[in-house]
Amino acid sequence: MLTMDVATQIFEILKRPGNRHLTQVDFRPILRELLATHPGLKFLQNTPEFQDRYAETVIYRIFYHMNRSGNGRLTRRELKRGELISAMQQADEEDDINKVLRYFSYEHFYVIYCKFWELDTDHDFFIDRENLIRYGNHALTYRIVDRIFSQAPRKFAGDVEGKMGYEDFVYFMLSEEDKSSEPSLEYWFKCIDLDGNGVLTPNEMQFFYEEQLHRMECLALEPVLFEDILCQIIDMVAPEREDCITLQDLKGSKLSGNVFNILFNLNKFMAFETRDPFLIRQEREDPTLTEWDRFAHREYIRLSMEEDVEDASNGSADVWDESLEAPF
Repeated sequence: MLTMDVATQIFEILKRPGNRHLTQVDFRPILRELLATHPGLKFLQNTPEFQDRYAETVIYRIFYHMNRSGNGRLTRRELKRGELISAMQQADEEDDINKVLRYFSYEHFYVIYCKFWELDTDHDFFIDRENLIRYGNHALTYRIVDRIFSQAPRKFAGDVEGKMGYEDFVYFMLSEEDKSSEPSLEYWFKCIDLDGNGVLTPNEMQFFYEEQLHRMECLALEPVLFEDILCQIIDMVAPEREDCITLQDLKGSKLSGNVFNILFNLNKFMAFETRDPFLIRQEREDPTLTEWDRFAHREYIRLSMEEDVEDASNGSADVWDESLEAPF
């Protein structure tokens, strides 16, 4: 094995004998070791359930970004192409796990898990359509949520009818909060491509936009007609053909994520229309951060502040009001 490159060595060590790929289970020993030895994760040692949740989330994030076929079998080629090995090396050298933004950040896990816990009102570890509609302050349309639950973008890992499990939620949330990444573009493209023929037509886009238009009218916002929106989308994406948009067209444009926000996320559509110049400047100053990194950082600060307020109102950090039962 000494003659092999690092990626091949890691691949050979992790995979089970006779297999030609890695599965989620193959990553568990690495996460167990990381949780047992990393100084940035020591505080979790008395909460084994949380260690398990953290490990699961890291593994789901790895497969979301690297297993592009989505079949749960990570090939050596996929391992070499991705950023996992450099992220593992960074986790090895960096005492602050939150600085390892790719996959391993505890803050990122905390944000994902808190969001899931918040929506999973009966805490059965599944969420349904009505739960997901509440995501992001009711940001999404019913039509897009129906497409997610029809399993158009991704077959659910669980087998409970009409319910989305934690793994499916991680895929959804990563796609929703960073629509510039390739896995996200693929996820939402499958949602909008109603007939599954590999192109988005004006009719398909209009089907989703109709609900946005209705919401604008209900909120007494000045409605923007679909004809104008279509021109805006064509300008953003500059597709090869004007009568349809392909996945390649979307991957070739830096503004593609906004197309999906226009079609089914009213909050983000409005935010894009009234962009804050300060935020735009911030993004230019640090282009290394992804949309996901920025979102997770903002959310973590918000959640921490809420927790501080909750602790203060309870008089002590150790006393929990049963009605405010925390996920930890």
